[in-house]
Amino acid sequence: MFAYWEREFAGDLEKGIGSVKPPERVAVIGAGIIGASVGWNLARQGAEVVFIDAGRPGEGVTNWSFSWVNASNKTVRKSYFDLNVAGMAAYRELAEAIGPDSWWYPGGHLRWADDPVAEAKFLKTADLLASWDYRVEVYTGAEVRRRLEPALTVPDGVPVMFYPDEAWVHGRHLVGRLVGEAIASGAELRSGVAVREIGTGADGSVRTVALSDGSGLDVDFVVNAAGPGASQVAELVARHLPMRREPGVVTRISCDRVPISRAMHAPHIEIRPDGDASMLLHSREIDALIDTVEDSAELARLLHESVRHVVPELGDSRVVEARVANRPIPADGFPSVGAVPSVPGYYEAVSHSGITLGPVIGRLLASEILSGKRDEMLADFRPERFRP
Repeated sequence: MFAYWEREFAGDLEKGIGSVKPPERVAVIGAGIIGASVGWNLARQGAEVVFIDAGRPGEGVTNWSFSWVNASNKTVRKSYFDLNVAGMAAYRELAEAIGPDSWWYPGGHLRWADDPVAEAKFLKTADLLASWDYRVEVYTGAEVRRRLEPALTVPDGVPVMFYPDEAWVHGRHLVGRLVGEAIASGAELRSGVAVREIGTGADGSVRTVALSDGSGLDVDFVVNAAGPGASQVAELVARHLPMRREPGVVTRISCDRVPISRAMHAPHIEIRPDGDASMLLHSREIDALIDTVEDSAELARLLHESVRHVVPELGDSRVVEARVANRPIPADGFPSVGAVPSVPGYYEAVSHSGITLGPVIGRLLASEILSGKRDEMLADFRPERFRP
């Protein structure tokens, strides 16, 4: 069966849309999951893509994310929920298109609480999701231990929400695959350099990109997928992109055996596998301490201590690495994706939940750049809602 992208662009060709001459060159600033997805989609459709990243592909925020593919946590606005559901579907199509290899782990997701207020909130959300045809199953703690995760200490009678269609992704591995395939299609990678200037022509449209190593590029389009640095890139075209400051700490621990098989939100701690002998930990409660506890090693210790209460087998595990990273969240909490009319040729692809949304944003934005047509799925998330 053809992957989604094959069907989509094949249909465009039949309609004559695909005959639009691809741009000579597109600079994609930022080679995280969103930038890699945009560039991969563009390169495979014949565009000349140049990835620009101050570090190495996939080793920024993408590598320091909980990397949970979901829509169950995106119910604040129905259009945002729908976009995330499309993101989940895009992952299944992507796994079919390039192979799942070491990046795709569709094992579902578990969530439970240890206090009545949070428990009632989770059950209410589960009811809402079910009314939106989103698959959710509710088990007792005893059933979860018997059927899904025997290593957990979840109490017998506690209700546990299981979302079977959710997954986790090894972001760095996926980015490596996408960038590698894009390069095989003719893309170029400039890593270890930053963008210093974006030049415009007399009509205000983007024309050049100057890099920190002294080199420059002639371009037709620029895609700002710079994650936490997106507002600084936007300033290079006199564009105001307000961003939140919301740092998070992620810790990796090593263990002889990974005792759980899927991502989960336990009380006070988020846990998922991260390979054959590694696990990844995160907690919003620990994030709240970042400004008062400057030592990331201490934050890692607190995460490590917390996970032992949920998975006792991890008592002998050890912290391998920890990092505090700023999440790329536009000021209103929603993605900023698409063209900025005041700067022809300049596009934004900036979002929290970049792991869930990367493949669908990549497909939709590449289609918009190549065809000039705006997809209604992005109507609520257009960059022009942020005005000077």
